Amino acid sequence: MFDTFCGTLCSPASFITIEITPPHGGSIEKIINDIKSLGLDKKVTGFTTTDNPLAKLKMDSILSAIKVQQEFKKPVIATMSMRDKNKLSLQSTLLGANDFDIRCILALTGDPAKYSDQPEVKGVLERDSTLLLSIIYKLNKGLDYSNKILNPNPKPIYPFAVSNSHAKDPKILLKKMVKKLDYGARAIITQPVFGIDNAKMILELFEEAKEISIRDTAKEAQLILGQFPLVATRTANFINENVPGIDVPKEIIDEMNLAAMDGKQKEHDVGFAISKRIYDEIMAHHPKVHLMTHNRFDLCNELIR
Repeated sequence: MFDTFCGTLCSPASFITIEITPPHGGSIEKIINDIKSLGLDKKVTGFTTTDNPLAKLKMDSILSAIKVQQEFKKPVIATMSMRDKNKLSLQSTLLGANDFDIRCILALTGDPAKYSDQPEVKGVLERDSTLLLSIIYKLNKGLDYSNKILNPNPKPIYPFAVSNSHAKDPKILLKKMVKKLDYGARAIITQPVFGIDNAKMILELFEEAKEISIRDTAKEAQLILGQFPLVATRTANFINENVPGIDVPKEIIDEMNLAAMDGKQKEHDVGFAISKRIYDEIMAHHPKVHLMTHNRFDLCNELIR
């Protein structure tokens, strides 16, 4: 399963993953049934599960990934945030997940605990996401973080990392990409990209980062472009004004603002048409995408179609 998954990622073939945000509740069955009802599992390469985004309480990402992967027989990239675990807990979780064949891990620093919906939450945050990448690097050599031999060795773990899709100074993006490749990331997933020019800029930076990186694995590393379909003006404005590392072009915001004057349906239709055009252009240029829709799987289905 993982050989096919990684082979597809490294080939010219299309590679599509869909982000799943686990529920604020005790069962992920509804989400699984929603995906089934659309037949989305047959149209994508795999899935990801998020880890308490914005520090808001959700079902555990690793346990959710186990259930989704067992249900659909397709790899799930499970997100692990540095915010909530120290290095002992990170290693323990990775080893347990490995036995359940959860072996694609997306390393995140995580949103600050101050955003949490839970009272008096404190972040752990021993280091940024490079700590998790370095732990995975050691586990893949059969060692724990203190260089003690593991028995038995875990099965190979495939580390993923993230990148912003915009910065006032592109050299900042380049430096961060190089750092994550140096720590062993096999693929980098970007924040949402809202145009083919943005996509081309990120791809050029990534190719430069691969050349600079000291790690041999960087030569085969891949870039996966984030996609977030905009169907509401409020969302477009919020992302552009409040989410660092993302840039929604002014012409898109203006077009959606005008559409919103004629009602929600017009706003939705115009926003989706823009999103579909961007998706098709990016798939034609670099068919490696990650769809983020806050569990709006109907939008995923329409984009792919």
